[in-house]
Amino acid sequence: MTTLPIDAPYDTYEDDAYEDGNVLAGPLSEVFAVDLTAAVTTCTGCGSTGPLARLRVYGRGPGLIARCPHCTHVVLRLVRSPGTAWLDLRGTVSLRIPLDGG
Repeated sequence: MTTLPIDAPYDTYEDDAYEDGNVLAGPLSEVFAVDLTAAVTTCTGCGSTGPLARLRVYGRGPGLIARCPHCTHVVLRLVRSPGTAWLDLRGTVSLRIPLDGG
């Protein structure tokens, strides 16, 4: 059984070496039928809310690591391997996804 590499060293990162959350649109489109960049996340670290597109995304770990722009807490991790996508959302309280223009 394959497990998500949750013990990988995600604590080290360069604060200026990130892209905004819009970079997640392509990889997440493999998993979800809607564009998640407008979805609203709530950080478990500080409770701030905002669009997924505003997260700071770092790509030097095993996959993409999205951090809260306010407290740098890890909100989302996406690891893609051949035939498998691992999506770890434990850093978000909720993900509010607008549907039908809502």
